[in-house]
Amino acid sequence: MPKSSKHSKSKTSSKPTAALEAKASSKQDLIIKLLRRPQGATIDELAKATVWQVHSVRGAISGVLKKRLGLAVASETTEKRGRVYRIERTADKSAA
Repeated sequence: MPKSSKHSKSKTSSKPTAALEAKASSKQDLIIKLLRRPQGATIDELAKATVWQVHSVRGAISGVLKKRLGLAVASETTEKRGRVYRIERTADKSAA
């Protein structure tokens, strides 16, 4: 009788997904940490810290932080640094 491979398929298919999610969440956590600083962060600073391209950082802010996590990300333009992004603490759902 041939052995059933049900169990082995489910174990191997979940390993790459778990590894990718862990790697992605650490960069996501890094972005959140940088945006929570009092001085905030620019897109270039976030791109350098995560080794992502600037369009990927913008997508993470818009898609993951704002839409999926519901964080309030504010931006302002300064003379020295240009556009600076910050997470507003009052609207942070995860702190509750």
